[in-house]
Amino acid sequence: MTQIVHHVPERLLVAYAAGTLPQAFSLVVAAHVSMCDQCRAALEAHHAVGGALLEDEPKSDLSERLKADLMSRLDDAVPDEPVYRREGPFPAPVVAAMQGRGPRWTKLGGGVKQSILSADATGSVRLLSIPGGQAVPDHTHGGLELTLVLQGAFADETGRFGAGDLEVANDDLEHKPIAEAGPDCICLAATDAPLRFRALVPRLLQPLFRI
Repeated sequence: MTQIVHHVPERLLVAYAAGTLPQAFSLVVAAHVSMCDQCRAALEAHHAVGGALLEDEPKSDLSERLKADLMSRLDDAVPDEPVYRREGPFPAPVVAAMQGRGPRWTKLGGGVKQSILSADATGSVRLLSIPGGQAVPDHTHGGLELTLVLQGAFADETGRFGAGDLEVANDDLEHKPIAEAGPDCICLAATDAPLRFRALVPRLLQPLFRI
């Protein structure tokens, strides 16, 4: 894997460690952390700080009845969760989000494909596969967009993003990402608002493709 240059911003890493980051963005951060030693170490540091703060919180004793009820609940059988591992370009958190089934691609045109992993009122997260040399239509953003490269690379007005790199975009950025020549550029992208396309055709197709 090439060296990772673009990392998770501190504010997003703190929110992820605290459990306050929306689910769609949390998946992207989890996938990046699984690929990036630097961000994984930073996340562990945040968890350590959080644990230390909890240790300093005032403590109160549990009643015997509440303690017995708690222990009985802990003894209840809990089904084993499946253990997912990296498969090809897909990190373990992405494989888990797909429940081990692999992406279900939908063609968007020009060789571009997407697989929606989740979508609700708080945001959506999807896989995108873009052939080498193909461009994504020029657009801005209605909110925050996180794009993690899993395979290949793309470049836009802000620079080059290879495997493991994370691009953070908001409504201040207008860009036209272009996949680098070579293998298809596969990305994991999360948004909390629809994209804003400049051209008419992408705008007309937007409700159909849910982007």
